[in-house]
Amino acid sequence: MTHLKTGEKSPHFVGFNQEGRKVSLSEFMSKKIILYFYPKDNTPGCTNQACDLRNHYSKFIQDGFNIIGVSPDDVDTHCKFIDKFQLPFNLIADVDKKICTAYGVFGKKRFMGKEYYGVHRTTFIINRDSIIEKIFTKVKTKEHSLQILESYINN
Repeated sequence: MTHLKTGEKSPHFVGFNQEGRKVSLSEFMSKKIILYFYPKDNTPGCTNQACDLRNHYSKFIQDGFNIIGVSPDDVDTHCKFIDKFQLPFNLIADVDKKICTAYGVFGKKRFMGKEYYGVHRTTFIINRDSIIEKIFTKVKTKEHSLQILESYINN
């Protein structure tokens, strides 16, 4: 769904994390980022994905990555989601969907014959120069860490 391609510069973003603190892409200059977009806190797939990333967090940190999740949920909801599942990374509240739109992950979806607008589960791997190195559009929520790690082993 996204219009972005590997090798392109990552769109700049500014949002508020679970603590209500402003977070922007420029804070992570010279750092590698796993930027993942997901539809909604506390839903089965989104919980599986967040917990899988949490379970492999130390490996990602060891490999020099920062993990940032983005969804249209508000700061309060993110705070509760983080507390409930002990997530060690930032979740950005994108209530107005500006970040999702910039990354091309908000659009038409189809479920049980009905069309609606929502976030397409997508992950971007962004290098130290803010260039998109990898895009995952077919995310396996329970094995997403393995998808990411294997992409680096196979490169």
